[in-house]
Amino acid sequence: MGAALILKDVSFSYGRGCMEFEGLNLEVARGEMVAIIGPNGAGKTTLVRLVSGLERPSCGRIEVCGLDPFGGDRRRLARLLAVVGQSAELGFTFSVLEVVLMGRAPHVEGFRLESERDLAAAHAAMRFTEVHDLAARAFDTLSSGERQRVAVARALAQEPELLLLDEPAAFLDIKQETLVYQRLSRLNRDHSTTVVSVLHNLNLASVYFDRVVLLSRGRIAAVGAPADVITADNVGTVFDIEVRVERDEQSGQLNVLPKLVRP
Repeated sequence: MGAALILKDVSFSYGRGCMEFEGLNLEVARGEMVAIIGPNGAGKTTLVRLVSGLERPSCGRIEVCGLDPFGGDRRRLARLLAVVGQSAELGFTFSVLEVVLMGRAPHVEGFRLESERDLAAAHAAMRFTEVHDLAARAFDTLSSGERQRVAVARALAQEPELLLLDEPAAFLDIKQETLVYQRLSRLNRDHSTTVVSVLHNLNLASVYFDRVVLLSRGRIAAVGAPADVITADNVGTVFDIEVRVERDEQSGQLNVLPKLVRP
């Protein structure tokens, strides 16, 4: 079946005299759930922009589900790859249903209207993300958390093979943040959708993801199973803060706690 995502010797610079990435190598198997973690400025969002084709590497090769994101059939790529950013803003007034139906655009040929199949996919995505009761609401009247859930629904309506997310729960409370990753985990389990997500919550990364990639200054500092990557030494070195990593005796879940010093 091949890999869902390949980055081979990828280098990139924004032209400020220093490399954002240099010789980056990463492969994500189909059906994997991979978390991208790292401090601010590590290159996480840049990595999302490169994979989604918004930025072109200065050298190296990127493959998304076997396709070149910078050439070839962009419509076919859009059917395979869905992207969710940190915030969901439109600038125009649309209903929630209309926003979610935008995810069906790669499947709609020419100027025809959405089919019953498209509507069914949109409604299924809304039910999955629990925004179905908001279908008739104007998108710009929603809370930031609700808008982000609608953005995830729009991506799911694409029915992609690879779902790429850049901190999708950034504006959600602890309950909604957890529910987002529970739903993504279920999507991965039930439909074998490959999920690659940037996130700051190391505890959620350890619970819901098969593999963790720790970025530091545009390089991969560590990659592997959560317990092998999210260690006190790795986190302390890359984030420049002392932490304690504990394992819950009942659940086996990792908990990362900073060693705080009172002023």
